Amino acid sequence: MSSKINWLVSHTSPSSIVLLPWLLEHGIGYSLAQKYAKSGWLKRLASGVYYRPDARNDALPTWVEALHALNSQLQLPVHLAGLSSLTHQGLSHYLPVSKEQVWLGVEQKADLPKWFREFDSSSWSYCTNTKLELMAEKDLKTITVQGQEIKASCPELAAYEVVDAIGKLISFEHAAELFQGLVNLSPRKVQSLLERSDAIQANRIFLFLSHYHGHQWVKRLDESKIKLGSGKRQVVECGRYDERYKITVPITLDISKKEQDYG
Repeated sequence: MSSKINWLVSHTSPSSIVLLPWLLEHGIGYSLAQKYAKSGWLKRLASGVYYRPDARNDALPTWVEALHALNSQLQLPVHLAGLSSLTHQGLSHYLPVSKEQVWLGVEQKADLPKWFREFDSSSWSYCTNTKLELMAEKDLKTITVQGQEIKASCPELAAYEVVDAIGKLISFEHAAELFQGLVNLSPRKVQSLLERSDAIQANRIFLFLSHYHGHQWVKRLDESKIKLGSGKRQVVECGRYDERYKITVPITLDISKKEQDYG
């Protein structure tokens, strides 16, 4: 076995996606990659995109391998976001009924490779975080999913991405259910996120749900430093009106118990 094959085997695992730019960085050119594909060491997914076949089965790579390749081989600023991040950190009871819709945090989805955007018949849902200033390294963490390390939102950022996606990717009711379990968020990280956010509606909903569930960490926030704007926001139609945050919320939420927490 050649030294380059040895390197490939030792730096990948079965079903791993292998990108040509990464191979080139490590001395494996296009012609050699083609040779490996013909001999069965690699299989071609798209132009310049391969994967290492699993001898035990014929399964294709999953979204986990695709995201891992972007993070580890291309170092692109894309991460597991929102509902998906909470789910894979054990902070959600959400279970995909069939095919999982994967939330991604990315500045511009057009900056992602075409093969990735079209991967697995478009399983991606995008959170662009366009109204969040200065995404910080502390907003992200590395988690392990199906044996692969990938970048993901920390729980605080994931919660923010959830409320920012209400009406687009998730319902208010589902977001409220998720917030019930977020008892251990860091008030320091939440404060930092909300101070950097220009999304007035998302900021209001985040604070509303935090008070609604009576989380202790919300009492340590300085709301005077958070942009809450003025005027009313109709978040849901035919909902109850919350006086403090000037938003409508689903009638299924009893806001009277939250108002007691306002003090």
